Amino acid sequence: MTFTGFSEKDFNIFSIDGLEERMAAIREHIQPKFKAIGEELSASISEMTGQDMYVHIAQHARRTKNPPNDTWMAFCHNKRGYKKHPHFQIGLWDDHLFMWLAYIYEMPYKQEIAKSFLDQLDDIKESIPDHYVISLDHTKKDATDMAETDLEKALTRVQNVKKAEFLIGRNFKPDNAILQDGQAFLDEARNTFKTLTPLYKISIG
Repeated sequence: MTFTGFSEKDFNIFSIDGLEERMAAIREHIQPKFKAIGEELSASISEMTGQDMYVHIAQHARRTKNPPNDTWMAFCHNKRGYKKHPHFQIGLWDDHLFMWLAYIYEMPYKQEIAKSFLDQLDDIKESIPDHYVISLDHTKKDATDMAETDLEKALTRVQNVKKAEFLIGRNFKPDNAILQDGQAFLDEARNTFKTLTPLYKISIG
């Protein structure tokens, strides 16, 4: 499958009632696009990071009742799983698409990574554009612009709170023309992850 972009219909999937019904739509419409994106981007991200990158597509297998409010794919250097490692994500909520470099609560060495980031705080602030956003909880839509985020406070919390999370990247509204143009989207994703790669390299160093 050639990736041709996302449409409004993809975002409307999250208004479908019922676990089985919504999951059927995700499997039919969104996961093939994730697979195509993975085929296009994994080599590029591997080259950027110097790590062999494996594609993981969320299956939501543990859900038994409530349908997922978002869905995503991940690129990670670990073939068996991504949640315990720094990883790149692309995913959808009903009202936006996200591209993240993600450090979520399952990671066993978040504290050390946060300390490394704090030690290089000024360099990070200079290297990440103001229009990038930060989330402190991957289960919520909330994200704050870099320019409005107290980065030192956020990273100190990650260092001190076991369940704290740190995700940094970009959000795109469903009507953004980039999402509807497959090649433009892939180029934007490459550029976004290239910008975030120095942080990734710090965190796996």
